[in-house]
Amino acid sequence: MSRAIFGLTALLCVGIATPALARAEGAASKADEARCTRIAHERFGEDVTLTRVVHLDVTPATAGDAQGTPRMSALPAHCRIEGIVNARKGADGKDYGIGFAMALPDDWTGRFLLQGGGGLNGSVKPPVGPVASDGTPALARGFAVISHDSGHKGAVFDDSFLADQRAALDFAEASVERVALLGKAIATRYYGTPIAHSYMTGCSTGGREGMLAFQRYPELFDGIVVGAPAMRSADSNLGVEYTQVLFNQAAPQDEDGLPILSQVLTDANRKAILAGILNQCDGLDGLKDGMVENVAQCRFQPSRIGCEEAPGEGCLSTGQVRALELGLAGPKDSAGYPLYARMAADTGIVASPMGYLPTGLPGPFGPPNRATKIDLDARIHAIRNTAWQRLTDTNYWTNLSTYLGRGGKILFYHGVSDFWFSPFATWDYYQRAAEANGAAFTQASRFYMVPGMLHCSGGNSFEEFDLLSAIVAFVEEDKAPEAVTAYRKREGEVRESRPLCPYPAHTAYQGGDPKRAESFTCEPPAEAD
Repeated sequence: MSRAIFGLTALLCVGIATPALARAEGAASKADEARCTRIAHERFGEDVTLTRVVHLDVTPATAGDAQGTPRMSALPAHCRIEGIVNARKGADGKDYGIGFAMALPDDWTGRFLLQGGGGLNGSVKPPVGPVASDGTPALARGFAVISHDSGHKGAVFDDSFLADQRAALDFAEASVERVALLGKAIATRYYGTPIAHSYMTGCSTGGREGMLAFQRYPELFDGIVVGAPAMRSADSNLGVEYTQVLFNQAAPQDEDGLPILSQVLTDANRKAILAGILNQCDGLDGLKDGMVENVAQCRFQPSRIGCEEAPGEGCLSTGQVRALELGLAGPKDSAGYPLYARMAADTGIVASPMGYLPTGLPGPFGPPNRATKIDLDARIHAIRNTAWQRLTDTNYWTNLSTYLGRGGKILFYHGVSDFWFSPFATWDYYQRAAEANGAAFTQASRFYMVPGMLHCSGGNSFEEFDLLSAIVAFVEEDKAPEAVTAYRKREGEVRESRPLCPYPAHTAYQGGDPKRAESFTCEPPAEAD
């Protein structure tokens, strides 16, 4: 979130009091301000420094817009705390430490939430808990929320911090435990009462952090929402690069013998792929509406849009058909062993990328890659022997007996059109965890495929849904969620809605208004992989 959420009327609780900024809520609000002032003088460990403590008034709601500003409900009055853990000079001479920010609402529900990060982190996001909340984030619901930068400062994909051992370890895993424990200590001290329930939500890197939390720190949280986890980032990046190489091999060459990137996949090629996916898979849910809902039963065959089978503008050459078939199947080593999961044939894979994210099939965007060869055996060997990668990856550990034994719950979701981190990689983990833990896992978890959604958001999808309420009800009332109502991100008085079904079930059209969720039911596929 790039907008300044906290740039409104505020009362500085450390130092001076400004009469002109006085609030009108009366004694209760003054008591909250006084409580905020007092916390600034508390100590939470020798290596914890509070750098700013401020009491903030209610923040108005935002409607959201087509430019990407998220819709968000009003945020309540709260005490905002900022600080740093273990501030120090690193091996490279740079300043390090885990920066954090925490929001403590005046009206607290007893719930605590750790907010996951994104990319390689490097910045402290506003602590509101926006993930999978349908525009009403955790803070607006009375949660105490903490966010952090995982131990370093830098741009979203600046990996220079890896030169410092502690910074690398903090990003890989340690910051999740440290910040969670710190946030709990602050909340308990601030409110003078124990936390009732602890949660975590995150997508991408935040999803990976959620997975490492229930795998490696099973006592920390009662419920976790994991979105599109970057749980094996080097493998997924290898898959993206492999697909680019395949299409480069099929592309026309320039005078230097290099692939012409603008012709790797033309707009006409992309339209042909989209039409092929829809022709083969759109109607499997009973409604042709430009979306593939029956994900488990989609058997897309690229050969059917090859120029010999479907002659005409935009059909795929023999080389492009091969590239699409192999790219969707995922990279394999020389022995035929999969190095990453297969990718989904979904509508968003032909979309333009989201800024720096490799969200779809190759094209003339991002850093130029004209390679036509790739040694998959050598590359995967290097990946498997990178110690830092071993720590960050969360796709291996499946023994969840402690987390599940404490009654912990997990909700997974993943955009089907995510071409960076395959939804089937997450589904593969889910299946292996189910095999390892049996009914204890399947009864305490759900997995939601989000048709059309790109990486964490976007695409032709119903991308707004509330899994935060679902995880709370799951934890506190033992109400296992089934269909969750999802909404299309559109302007207008009526929000178009549709059920989000636990995979491998899918929404099946039953008749009536296709813009309303009640016109659909969740049905299992006739046949699933």
